[in-house]
Amino acid sequence: MTASLSRLLNIMARLRDPERGCEWDVAQTFATIAPYTVEEAYEVADAIERGDMAGLREELGDLLLQVVFHSRMAQEADLFAFDDVADAISDKMEARHPHVFGDAADEGQSREVRWEKLKEQERADKGASSALDGVALALPALMRAEKLQKRAARVGFDWPDVSGPEAKVAEEVIELAEATTDEERLAEAGDFLFAAVNLVRAYGISAEEALRAANVKFERRFKGMEAIAEARGVDFAALSLDEQEGLWQEVKKGENARV
Repeated sequence: MTASLSRLLNIMARLRDPERGCEWDVAQTFATIAPYTVEEAYEVADAIERGDMAGLREELGDLLLQVVFHSRMAQEADLFAFDDVADAISDKMEARHPHVFGDAADEGQSREVRWEKLKEQERADKGASSALDGVALALPALMRAEKLQKRAARVGFDWPDVSGPEAKVAEEVIELAEATTDEERLAEAGDFLFAAVNLVRAYGISAEEALRAANVKFERRFKGMEAIAEARGVDFAALSLDEQEGLWQEVKKGENARV
C-alpha cells in the first residue's frame, strides 16, 4: 500500500474515533453518506465534461474519500475493510478479462457482448432469477429505464425496428392528455417518458447523454437571451412570451451562423 493511501486511511480512522475524532464523521452511517457518494460521482463527471483536469484530480480525491469512508464504517462493524474492497474489484476485473489475465482465447466478440456475458454469469452465481435483477434502484431514472430496456431486449422483449416505439410514444402522448386525475397524470407521464427512452434507444442513442446535451444547449441559449436583454437595457422577466421567443430565435440564428 502506498504512503499516500495509508495516510488517507489513517485520517479516516482518526476522524471516526469515538473519543478523539470529529463528531460529524463519527455520527455518519452508510445511509447518510450515500447521497454524498452519488454527488461526488457526478462532480467527477462534471469536471471531465468541462475538461478541468485540476478539478478532476480534486473530485477523484473526494470520490476516493467516499470509498474510504464506507470501508472504514464496514471495518468498524466487522464486515470488511478497504483491502477487501480492493481485492474484490481486482478479482472481478481479472475474471472479466480472461483473455488478458487468463488462458482464454479472444473469441472475437465485441467488448460489450463479452462483458455482458460475464456479468450475466456473475448475476446467476449470486442467485439472480430475472433478466432485470441487479439494475440498481438508485440510478437516475432515465439511465435506469434504459438499462431495464436493454436487459429486456437481450432476452427478446423488444421491437424489431423504430416503428414500434414511435407508435408507443404517440399513444402515450394521447393517454397523458386524456388523464383526468393527478394520479393518472403521474402514471401516464411516467409511461410517456419510459416510451421516449425506448424510442431514443431504438435509434442507438443514449437517452442520458442526449438529455444532458439538451440541458447544456438550453442553458446556453437561455443565458444568451438574458445577455441580449441586459445589453439592450431590458428586463428579461418583464418581456412577453412572444418577445422572449424572439430573443430565443435570435440566439439560435446566431449559433447557426457560427457553424
